[in-house]
Amino acid sequence: MIASLDGEVLAISSDSLVIGLGGLGLRVYVPAPLKDKVQVGDRIHLETKLIVRQDALTLYGFESQESREFYGLLLGVDGIGPRTALGVLSVLSVDAIRRAVLSEQADVFGRVPGIGRKTAQKIVLHLQGRIGNDDQLQPVSRLTDVETEVLGALTTLGYSVIEAQAALQSIPRDTPQDVETRLRMALQYFST
Repeated sequence: MIASLDGEVLAISSDSLVIGLGGLGLRVYVPAPLKDKVQVGDRIHLETKLIVRQDALTLYGFESQESREFYGLLLGVDGIGPRTALGVLSVLSVDAIRRAVLSEQADVFGRVPGIGRKTAQKIVLHLQGRIGNDDQLQPVSRLTDVETEVLGALTTLGYSVIEAQAALQSIPRDTPQDVETRLRMALQYFST
């Protein structure tokens, strides 16, 4: 019904945006990384998915058609509802989801609140063969053992994988290669 929308961000809440559109204010639930990078007053274009339930019409918005397609694929997994599917896209990027599925790493999905081991395995099984191949992945550099430990420490502290990766990328290249120093530098990223 509503495939996309263009409008002005009128308000931002913990899990949604209110988009002004022709005198209306539409509440659109969006992934956390998208919500975190917009401000009130910004013009925004969203690819949307309308979920119709007996008691509600709920609109979900995404930056790209690919994100919206992955959201639809996640909804097809037994035990995944609209909010949980949005939670997956809040914690994991489309590339991270694709990598996890292609390498059959169900534990990656276990980092998403509300997803247990069985549901994570269902996601991998459901998405295999539906998401393309390795050619569509953006190249990624291999993490060193120290970076892997820092990433693990940050996710244990409650940061999402995307936030932890952004903090890792912010660490200057000449920083010593020890876990404590690099973790301290990564935590400084969140304090700014």
